[in-house]
Amino acid sequence: MIPEEVKQYVGKQYAPHIRHVEQGAIRRYAEAIEDDNPLYCDEEYTRQSRYDAIIAPPAFFGWPKKAGGMPEAMVEVRAALGKAGYGRVLDGGISYEFNQPVCEGDTLVASMKVKDIYEREGKSGTKMIFSVFETSYTNQNGDLVAKAYHTLIYR
Repeated sequence: MIPEEVKQYVGKQYAPHIRHVEQGAIRRYAEAIEDDNPLYCDEEYTRQSRYDAIIAPPAFFGWPKKAGGMPEAMVEVRAALGKAGYGRVLDGGISYEFNQPVCEGDTLVASMKVKDIYEREGKSGTKMIFSVFETSYTNQNGDLVAKAYHTLIYR
């Protein structure tokens, strides 16, 4: 059973973070993931495409304006679950919903909330708690460009 002090986080919205998307960072990210798509690095090519600017590869949302570690939401939920006896954590993965491309020069607002916290029993009978964090990325025009769903598993 999920402790009440953990359930209270479901639906909690956290302070947004500003992220800047610049061409050099897009290029370095594309190189790091070994994706040579010219939309990520060739200005002339992008002018001949349907885009007006270099676009970012999927899942690249620029760099935070202020560097930081694990988002506050994850730190709080992890601490509450640790106190409740769920001290071990495993990354359960991340999934995305993409609405439109992220372009060089965009300024994104990343807003995170705790989407869900639920319990499951593993094959060995061990109870596990799953936390799902939803991050919405909105550009400078107020357009939702993507949502990310990050799952953490606690035992």
